[in-house]
Amino acid sequence: MASSLNRCCSSSSLQLSSSSHYSEPLSHGVVLRPLKLNNYSSVFISTTTPPGCRDVVVSRMKGFGESMRITRKRELKKPVPIKRLPPLKPGKVSGRLPVPDDIPRPPYVGSDVLPELSMEPQIHDSEGIARMRAACELAARVLDFAGTLVRPSVTTDQIDKAVHQMIIDSGAYPSPLGYGGFPKSVCTSVNECMCHGIPDSRQLQDGDTINIDVTVYLNGYHGDTSRTFLCGNVNEATKRLIRATEECLEKGISVCKEGASFKKIGKRISEHAERFGYGVVERFVGHGVGKIFHSEPIILHNRNERPGFMVEGQTFTIEPILTLGASDA
Repeated sequence: MASSLNRCCSSSSLQLSSSSHYSEPLSHGVVLRPLKLNNYSSVFISTTTPPGCRDVVVSRMKGFGESMRITRKRELKKPVPIKRLPPLKPGKVSGRLPVPDDIPRPPYVGSDVLPELSMEPQIHDSEGIARMRAACELAARVLDFAGTLVRPSVTTDQIDKAVHQMIIDSGAYPSPLGYGGFPKSVCTSVNECMCHGIPDSRQLQDGDTINIDVTVYLNGYHGDTSRTFLCGNVNEATKRLIRATEECLEKGISVCKEGASFKKIGKRISEHAERFGYGVVERFVGHGVGKIFHSEPIILHNRNERPGFMVEGQTFTIEPILTLGASDA
C-alpha cells in the first residue's frame, strides 16, 4: 500500500523569498513566506501578498496545540492490523479524448517519445509567477472536483473523462495527454500503484485508495498537483499512512526558502516517516515545473547529498510517496 501527495510548490510550484510568515489564498493555492501549507495546491514563496490572500503569523504551539501534538504521536505508535486488499487488476483502456484545435498544446504533443529532462532550473519573473499561479490554481480546482467523483462503482476512466472536460472547458490542455505516449488526461493510481496509473474500466471498490494527479497547461505554464482520496470505508492503517504522508509534505515544504539546500527536503521527510516505521520511495522524485513539464532541480524525498540551493522565483514540486511495506518501487 502506498500513499502519495504532490504540491507544486503549488500543488506544485515554489516561488522563493526570505520573509518569516506565509499567506494563504482563499482559492486553495498557497503563497509561502515561508512555512506551513494548506491541504491543496501550489506552494509559492513570495515577497508580496497577492489580492485575496490572508496573512497568518506562525507561532510556537502551546497549551491545547501542544497536547494535540502529543496525542498525535501516541496515536500513530499504536499498532493497527492491516487489512490486505486483493491485488489490483487492470481494466480496459479507452482511446484518447479530443482537444479543441484552438487550445494551445505543449511542445511534446504529437510525439510519443518521452522528452528528456531539461537541465535548466525554471526561474520566473513576476509575470511568469502570475501565470504559474493561475495554472496551479486551475489544477487545484480540477483536483477538488475529481475528488468528489471518488466512490464505489465509479471507474477511473469516468474520472478521466470528467477531468478532461473541465480542463478543456477552462481553455487549458491536460498536460499528461500525449506526454511520452501517455494515453489519458489524468493519472489515477489505485492502492499499490504508486503513481502514474492509467485510467481504465476498473470500478473503484469499497476500501480502495486512489491518488489523482492533475496537471494543466494554461497560458504556456504547467500547474501540477495530486492528492490521495479514500473510497468508501478504508481501514485505519491506510488512513494513518495517508495522514503521515500529508505531514511529510508539510515537513518538506517548511524548509523551503531562498538559499535553503534541496537536500533538507529529503531529510525532513525521511525523519518524519521513520518515526512511524514507514518507507520512503526513492525511485520517484519531485521536479522543476513551469514552462517545461519536468526539469531540474530533481527533488529527492529520502536522505541524500544532492547539491543545490533554492533561488527566488524558482518553481518545483515536492511529491513524497510513503509505503506500509517495502519502499522499493
